[in-house]
Amino acid sequence: MILDRRLIFVTGKGGVGKTSVAAALAHLAARQGRRILVCEMDAKGSLAAAFDATELGFEPRELEPNLFAMAMNTEDALREYLRLFVRVPFLGKIRPLARTFDFVADAAPGVKEILAVGKLCYEVREGHYDCVVVDAEASGHIVAQIGAPKVIRDLVHVGLVRDQTDWMLDLLRDEATTGVAVVTTPEEMPVAESLSLIHRLDDETGISASVLIANRVLPALFDRRQSVVVDRLDDARPLVVEAVGRAGAAVLEAATITEARRKVGAGHLARLTGEVDGLPMLIVPELFTRATGRRVVALVAEALAEELDA
Repeated sequence: MILDRRLIFVTGKGGVGKTSVAAALAHLAARQGRRILVCEMDAKGSLAAAFDATELGFEPRELEPNLFAMAMNTEDALREYLRLFVRVPFLGKIRPLARTFDFVADAAPGVKEILAVGKLCYEVREGHYDCVVVDAEASGHIVAQIGAPKVIRDLVHVGLVRDQTDWMLDLLRDEATTGVAVVTTPEEMPVAESLSLIHRLDDETGISASVLIANRVLPALFDRRQSVVVDRLDDARPLVVEAVGRAGAAVLEAATITEARRKVGAGHLARLTGEVDGLPMLIVPELFTRATGRRVVALVAEALAEELDA
């Protein structure tokens, strides 16, 4: 089960709801009495909004009982790395050094990412939290993020940096410790991007996806027998209008269109599961609500809890 891991990366194509899913997994784990850290990697403010909270910083803040949240940033990550591993005390601002670091990082692959991933791995290794849930970068960037320790290890063969990447890789590649949840929606592009991501993770990082989470899945409105009747009614629209009126016919038409969309989406999800044989999929239904923030997180958490208990 994905919540059995101590480090969980949640990723997916932009717009599929990965932040809501990451927040829901963290909420669900905290509700079980575990001490949880949830971290937003791109610091866009979406995670704070999911919890109806003010802006998050690098220092974790308790948003719910047992649930702490933070946002990653380069300067503070660099400061902590130097303090913990290089033993360099910085009492003041390190913006000049951070700017130099940014310049170097733009030219050297994996440098920025190693700080972010290293922070998360450090929290797991030290046992500060029972589980760290990561609202990770979107699928176009997550491979570089998770793969940073491998990239650095391949570039640096001896010394302190090499030593740091070794233990990070051991932790990241331990399937009992680290999991990757790939969030998608039942649409062609998100499914195609999810497939590409799963293959790239295996090929480029040696870290496999642990679970698929299909978000905003439309429910079936009709069973098989009812679907046959509805299809026939569509061919007899004038009679339907006469029997139930134009308003009733419009409702039936809306339901028919929704069912057609559901079937198309089901086909996309079937393609996904067929090409990643054996990878479990959790279903989060379309919520049909105008709610935002914590209410959405709670609803998604309830859906995931039902799937995990099934």
